Amino acid sequence: MLQLVRIFDELPEGFGDLVAEASGEGVRNMALLAESWLVGVRFQNDGEALLAAFLAGELAGVGAMTLEPAALEPARRLRRFYVRPAFRRRGVATALASALIHEGFNSVRLLTVNARASQAAPSFWEAQGFVRDASGPWTHALRQE
Repeated sequence: MLQLVRIFDELPEGFGDLVAEASGEGVRNMALLAESWLVGVRFQNDGEALLAAFLAGELAGVGAMTLEPAALEPARRLRRFYVRPAFRRRGVATALASALIHEGFNSVRLLTVNARASQAAPSFWEAQGFVRDASGPWTHALRQE
């Protein structure tokens, strides 16, 4: 069973393994998350969230949402997404994205993402409804009409 948990004070058990797997794939965003967490950056401001996905009790992935300061209107950026290789193609990333998209659209009409982390990222975000958009420091955007 897949469970999404909001993270507040401590990174979830198994996060070190997730960082190691991401780094082994050349994905730096989990190391950046760990570094920022050590200096006190938390996703607790209005419009921010950090979710962990657990599958059968094991940490499968994480995803976050922050304010998008570069937009000309109130917006949120989905970021710090990573799903461990053993849990891919099992709906983990889609569940994380769907939860954050739903939450984001409760307060803004524009969501952005930078899909440069991997070759698979652009097609994943496009499958979630995002379209290529080079109007800001992001690669894709999703607008609620």
